[in-house]
Amino acid sequence: MRLLLVGWAATRLLLLLCLFQVLPLPGPFVSADVEVIYRGWYEVLSGGAYPADDVTWQYPPAAALAILSPGLLPFLGYPEAFYLLAAACDAAVLALLLVGVRRRGHSPAGAWVWVVGLPLLGPTSYARYDVMVTAVAVAALLLVVRRPRLGGVLVAVGALLKVWPALLLVGTARGRATRLAWGAAALTVAGLGAGFALFAPGSLGFLTHQRERGVEVESLGALVFHVARWFGWQGEARMNYGSIEFLGPYVGVVTTVSLWLTAAAFGWLLWWRLRARVWTPTTCAEAAFAAVLLFTVTSRVISPQYMLWLVGLAAVCAALRSAGQRPAVRLVVAAAAVTVLEFPLLFSLVVESRPLGVALIALRNGLLVAAAVVSCAALWRSTVLAPAALPRPAGLLSRPAVGRSSDASAR
Repeated sequence: MRLLLVGWAATRLLLLLCLFQVLPLPGPFVSADVEVIYRGWYEVLSGGAYPADDVTWQYPPAAALAILSPGLLPFLGYPEAFYLLAAACDAAVLALLLVGVRRRGHSPAGAWVWVVGLPLLGPTSYARYDVMVTAVAVAALLLVVRRPRLGGVLVAVGALLKVWPALLLVGTARGRATRLAWGAAALTVAGLGAGFALFAPGSLGFLTHQRERGVEVESLGALVFHVARWFGWQGEARMNYGSIEFLGPYVGVVTTVSLWLTAAAFGWLLWWRLRARVWTPTTCAEAAFAAVLLFTVTSRVISPQYMLWLVGLAAVCAALRSAGQRPAVRLVVAAAAVTVLEFPLLFSLVVESRPLGVALIALRNGLLVAAAVVSCAALWRSTVLAPAALPRPAGLLSRPAVGRSSDASAR
């Protein structure tokens, strides 16, 4: 426990020193989003409206709460307050994982995955509000099996912060657990969504702000254009909708293919849910991990902060002792280590489609694809191919064998 806490404190101090420019890293200034974009949104949101005219605002309405949260520390500048609040959310995730170790016999491996995995992403971890969303998602996933209503409420809050936590409910057990969790989530989304729409104009503007997006240079589909550039492709990579994206010939084709792959992934999840026969205490976390992996690898945008989601879910699977997901957890941690190399350290090589930059993107995305395949296969084996539990004969339940403490020992 001491080593775990010392490791957390040391690595998080390094992240903060990088963000405060005491230990500057090569590559683009990762805190520009907080110091320029988020701060600009803060000014608009403080006036009671959403930045509806800014196409870089692509987030659900509750994201406003994350952007406004530095106002809770008015004695600090906006960036400093944001980074400290991000560190507090990071600590909250660690606390949730450690409470499970002490009270419910969870594995400390989950806490180690979080302590090691987050800093592997570099200072980007604290320079986006995704760590706040991940904290809500981890809490929801740890609660939803035991307290489905509360878990459903937290999933809804997470979805209103950044959509993807809605996938956490894909693995709830059929029947009462699903009715309670999904019902609570639906009511929470409806109630909070109506409240945001009533009190702040433009809360649903994010729904139309991504229609003209290209293919982000770090995505799986971007590999097509990285290689095509070597053979004279006439497109370009430039800032678009808040990230560096490929724009030009055939980008629309790759975008369409990405959307169809995402639809196919959701189709597979539906097929899995219909075929699943066995639910265990870890199934919900395993299904959530597999679903978010599928969503990530088929997306036309794989920003570095997306890895935070996966590290958080991997930590939950490890904490719950999900043996089948261990290979996928290791692959995600490895992908996080590669991510910090491609962004921010060598990002210029990625943008210019240099061989080393393309190799890093291919390696990181290859690890994620492998993790998605391994995770889905393990989920299928543990729920569809596993033999369904057979009911015991009534005699075994009512008459234990003579001289034995239980029917199990008699067998």
